[in-house]
Amino acid sequence: MDPLVETAREALEAAYVPYSEYRVGAALRTADGTVYTGCNLENANYSNSLHAEEVAVAEAVKNGHEAFERIAVSSGVRDGVTPCGMCRQTLAEFADDDLVVVCDEGGEETSEYTLGELLPNTISEQTLSDADAEGGAEAE
Repeated sequence: MDPLVETAREALEAAYVPYSEYRVGAALRTADGTVYTGCNLENANYSNSLHAEEVAVAEAVKNGHEAFERIAVSSGVRDGVTPCGMCRQTLAEFADDDLVVVCDEGGEETSEYTLGELLPNTISEQTLSDADAEGGAEAE
């Protein structure tokens, strides 16, 4: 068993999911090997819910880490869940396209992707700088 997937499975146990009952856990390994976890936290106003990956990234950044090498994601039903688009963009803020994303398929099975495969042509600081240099929306 991949230890990072096992840690993600443990993290999902703390999820607060009274509405969807869909537990998600994430385990994020930083460049120096430190692991931070997160779980989803739902809110009756769904747009205020926090996703497991976001919670793990926030914890890591709060503790001074901004370089990540691997993240594992697991759901309670072990369905190979991948980070959603919003979480992919959050990861892209701190990680390169080669960040390994491990998705729990159940048992010992996993699927692996890179962040670049899951989110090609991401919005980045460079995207914003290029738009500003070209006059942004005013150029239209």
